[in-house]
Amino acid sequence: MTRESSTENAESPVEHALAGGEPQRVGWFRFYFADECWEWSPQVERMHGYEPGTAHPTTELVLSHKHPDDYGQVAATLDEIRRTSGAFSTRHRIIDTAGDVHHVVVVGDQLFDDAGAIIGTQGFYVDVSPTIAQARERAVTEVVAEIAEARGVIEQAKGMLMLIYRINADAAFELLKWRSQETNTKLRLLAKQLAKDFLELDYSEVLPNRTVLDRLLLTTHLRVGPDV
Repeated sequence: MTRESSTENAESPVEHALAGGEPQRVGWFRFYFADECWEWSPQVERMHGYEPGTAHPTTELVLSHKHPDDYGQVAATLDEIRRTSGAFSTRHRIIDTAGDVHHVVVVGDQLFDDAGAIIGTQGFYVDVSPTIAQARERAVTEVVAEIAEARGVIEQAKGMLMLIYRINADAAFELLKWRSQETNTKLRLLAKQLAKDFLELDYSEVLPNRTVLDRLLLTTHLRVGPDV
């Protein structure tokens, strides 16, 4: 049997498994045990940084693209495949020709010739790296969460100032902003520390003397920790 006929037989299930996948994020591969020859679809070539039709993958080339921290795992998987000819799946990182890191899931199963003998393994790569849109969405989510956290501690500190000094919300915010500017301290960190200082005061039903509260407000910036 020729390699071309095994390719035809193998292509159908692989292509079927890839149906509906994103063109640049999913692609097939084949690995022939006898001569350590590999075949990559155009999509897998692009994942590795090659233009379609320009890559001539060998085991050495395949392994050269593995992330250093994942190299041992993938090399061991290849040894296991050669030894057992079994199905496998692995998740690891590859580094393309431009130096960009791709997170990939690789799934493989046995490749047979016309006589039913196992001659290699075939399967597909799925690039599961975060897309630009996903990365942007995650960044926006983190910023929104940070804003919500900052707003929460600022509102808490404002409420305490409103109670202590009998002022409205706008005046309380201006007071906080003034202390932030005067001490060159981030407003969120100042508000967080001020709320902490007030909550740690030891009193029962009557607020501490105003001078104690004034002193806390004027020295809060000295107790602000690192922004973590």
